[in-house]
Amino acid sequence: MLLKVKVKPNAKKEAVIPLGDNLYEVRVNAPPEKGKANERLLELLAEHLNVSKSKLKILKGHTARSKLVEVDGGP
Repeated sequence: MLLKVKVKPNAKKEAVIPLGDNLYEVRVNAPPEKGKANERLLELLAEHLNVSKSKLKILKGHTARSKLVEVDGGP
């Protein structure tokens, strides 16, 4: 499954907000430096989707706010 995610780093309050089918806005309190925001994004998404963090992978947008995240549905 592929998710389109818009990330808002340095947010005061963390949240995962569904905007539509496979479209999310994720607010993280981590800064967008040295991959900290990406790391926190994966942690929050894993918690929200009830999957382990290892099942998530950023395919596109490592340095952009809009990202394409793959959720591995395998065992």
